[in-house]
Formats: sequence, structure tokens, C-alpha cells
Amino acid sequence: MARYTGPSTKIARKFGEAIFGEDKAFEKRNYPPGQHGMSKRRGKKSEYAVQLMEKQKAKYTYGILEKQFRNLFKKASAASGVTGEILLQLCEARLDNVVYRMGIAPTRRGARQIVSHRHITVNGELVNIPSYHLKPGDKVAVREKSKSLEAIKNSLANSSRVYEWMTWNNDTMEGNFVSVPQRLQIPENIKEQLIVELYNK
Repeated sequence: MARYTGPSTKIARKFGEAIFGEDKAFEKRNYPPGQHGMSKRRGKKSEYAVQLMEKQKAKYTYGILEKQFRNLFKKASAASGVTGEILLQLCEARLDNVVYRMGIAPTRRGARQIVSHRHITVNGELVNIPSYHLKPGDKVAVREKSKSLEAIKNSLANSSRVYEWMTWNNDTMEGNFVSVPQRLQIPENIKEQLIVELYNK
């Protein structure tokens, strides 16, 4: 499936925040890209433009393309509860996102590659689908043959993330997706209500 593989710093500058994680290039030039990037005389964005930017930010953050993202929105709309919160919860429950959150990979892009290359098991079974939807209680682990991979070991050694809705054991290289996170527990700076308003037009 097609994925955005272009320069991540350029996208981060577009949104004014390091949505792909720590980025030294972004820190040096944290203004919009293009020849007018540093100009303060930028026109006021329309309501539609603001909503569209927020949707694009969410898609780039989680590495999801439009069709897949729209399907997630339909699923969130059909569920009972707050649509915007459920949308983010569905994004957080994706296997590639959980692999990233557990520290197995330093970025979501890297996590997607690790899953695609068959290094991850869910409840003891090999799963190579990054969009695989995890349920509370699912056990995620690094496949036995992949535990010696330098990329995974380095990522885990440099990871200090702790999330209440999942557990991780560095010694056994396995963890649990304990529960679906509440909105306050999701650290992403996304105004999900704007996305709901955009799709409901």
C-alpha cells in the first residue's frame, strides 16, 4: 500500500510541531516551509482550512492514508460514545502504533516496517499487518528469532516511555495492550472535534 515516504521535517514544519518525534532539523527551522515561511503576514485560514489541516496532521501522525482514515471515522461514528475520542482510540489500537508506544521502534514508520517484516507476534501468532486492531488483553511480543536484532535492542535501550494502558517487559521483550486509552491519556496534540466537523459537512 502507498505510504508517505517524503521528508518528515518538511511536514512537521507545515504543522508547526514535531509530529514525527524528536527532530533536530525541525528545531533549527520551526517555521513553515517555502520562501514565505518566516513571513508573519500570512492570511487568516478559513474554517475549512483549519479542519483540513487537523485531519492531515492526524493522518501524518499515525501514518494512515485517506481511505483507511475515512473507514476508521465511519467505524467511530457507528460506535456509541464521543466520535472524535473513539477515532483516536482506534488509531492508538493499531499494531504499528502499539509497537511504537512500547519502544520496540523509535518511530511509527519504523514500527510499521518491523511489523511488515514479521518480527512481531500477537498472542503467540505472527502478525505482519500494521493496521491490525488490538483488543484489551492482547499480548504483543518480539518474535524469538528477532530478539537479537540491533535496531530493536537499540530502540528499547533508548526508550523511556511509560503508558498506563499498556505494559512492557524489556527482559522478555513482550507486553500487554491492557486497555483502550482514554482521551486524556493520549499525548498527541490533535483537536479531534475539528476532524469530526470536517467529515460531517
